[in-house]
Amino acid sequence: MKLPKQLIKRKSDTQKGDYGYVFVLGGSPGLTGAVALCANSALRIGAGLVRTGVPESLSHVLAIKLTEATTLALKEDRGYLSLQAFEQILKLLERIDVIALGGGACYTPSVRGLLLKVIKEIDKPFVIDADGLNALSTDLNVLKERKSKNIVLTPHMVEFSRLTKLTLKDIEEKRKELVKEFAFKYNLTLVLKGHCTLISDGKTLFENNTGNPGMATAGCGDVLTGIIAGLMAQGLDTFTAAKVGVYLHGLSGDLAAKDKTEACLIASDIIEYLPKAIKAQMIVDRKHR
Repeated sequence: MKLPKQLIKRKSDTQKGDYGYVFVLGGSPGLTGAVALCANSALRIGAGLVRTGVPESLSHVLAIKLTEATTLALKEDRGYLSLQAFEQILKLLERIDVIALGGGACYTPSVRGLLLKVIKEIDKPFVIDADGLNALSTDLNVLKERKSKNIVLTPHMVEFSRLTKLTLKDIEEKRKELVKEFAFKYNLTLVLKGHCTLISDGKTLFENNTGNPGMATAGCGDVLTGIIAGLMAQGLDTFTAAKVGVYLHGLSGDLAAKDKTEACLIASDIIEYLPKAIKAQMIVDRKHR
């Protein structure tokens, strides 16, 4: 896995705006951690700026959790994201480079309406996970009607089952074919998470070989979403960002597990070990020049 130049060396004459602005949209009562993990991983992988958009009653919670990322208090419906927040999001668009959507958003009519409207009507690159995927599973036509040409979906097996309306057994039997077909049909990059995660843009299929069972723990998917979004914000295309992101996510988990054991591994460890993963891969890349 050759690392992109963005992760190896930066120009001396540079500023934070050169490395992209990620907007993380999600959160609900009891699930602010998903947004925090996503935001911090986007920053750790190199994004210049990250802003989180959460229900206004939860904005103070994120302000406490996050130090480097900023927070936008969005209109809410009894603690959950509201369709009325759409106008607030529109005002940010000129500055935003990538939207990471769905983490911890929960699934209410108001949340579903907002997420689908954002995906359909906003022409920005997206990384869609969790409740963003659950919203899409009710109306896949949104993917065909959308304005954005650059979308990454990151489902695990159960979420992919909801999207395709296939059983887990059916998916297991022809996992590679289904991933490639889905990505081609909807013109996007698909990341099917799990043992030997698969990534496809409909033309090429990449099977990842990093990661371990210790990563089967809450929040690891949110970290992956942030990593991919952060790479896209720095200029990587969707397929490359997904491929590199999944690889480094798994490698970081492997290094963390080596020190902390698989049983003791938690999602924030993956963020902590990202610098070691990048440095380790840089050494490997140099040896193969």
